[in-house]
Amino acid sequence: MILASVKMFCRGGLTPSWRLAAARRAPDWQPRRGHRLTPADDELYQKTTLKLMERESPSMMLIDSYSSRGFTINGDKVVGPCAIIPRAILQWNVGSYQDITEESLVLFRLLEPRIEILVLGLGDKVERLEPAVLKFMRECGIAVEVQDTPNACATFNFLMSEHRATAAALIPPSAGRALM
Repeated sequence: MILASVKMFCRGGLTPSWRLAAARRAPDWQPRRGHRLTPADDELYQKTTLKLMERESPSMMLIDSYSSRGFTINGDKVVGPCAIIPRAILQWNVGSYQDITEESLVLFRLLEPRIEILVLGLGDKVERLEPAVLKFMRECGIAVEVQDTPNACATFNFLMSEHRATAAALIPPSAGRALM
C-alpha cells in the first residue's frame, strides 16, 4: 500500500521527501566552468594594450609571376630554376625533376633556423620523386610538398603570408602567367 502511494505520488510530478534528501546528499554532478562569461567590474574600465613583438618583414619573399624563362620574386627577375630560402634567392642547378637528388636538396637541410616545409615545383605537372629523396628530407624534420610549379608558387606565397618557416625549389613551367 505504501509503495503504491509512493508510485502514485511520483507519477503526479511530485517527489517524495526521502528522494529530495538523497539528492541533497549527492555530490553536485553538473559541470563547472573554469571561466567567467561576463567581465568583472574592474575589467570593464581597464584599457587593452597591444604590443607588437615583430613587425611585418619588408623582405618577405613572395612570387609575383612565373614564365617558361623563370620567376619574378619581389620584383626581381630570376632566370631558370631557383631556390627561395628565407631572405635569399639562389640559382638551383637542376634541369628537370629527374635531377632532384639528396645532393640537390642538401642546402635546405643546412639552413639555420630550420625550415618546416619545402615546396617543390616540378614544372608543368607533378612527377614522382625517388622515395629515398623524400625520406632524406623527412629524417631532417622537413615536410616536402611536391606540386606542379603554378600550384607550388601559390602554396609558397600562402605559407609565407602565414609567417611559416618555408623554402621553395622551383622549376619553370613551359607556359607562364602572373599570380596576382
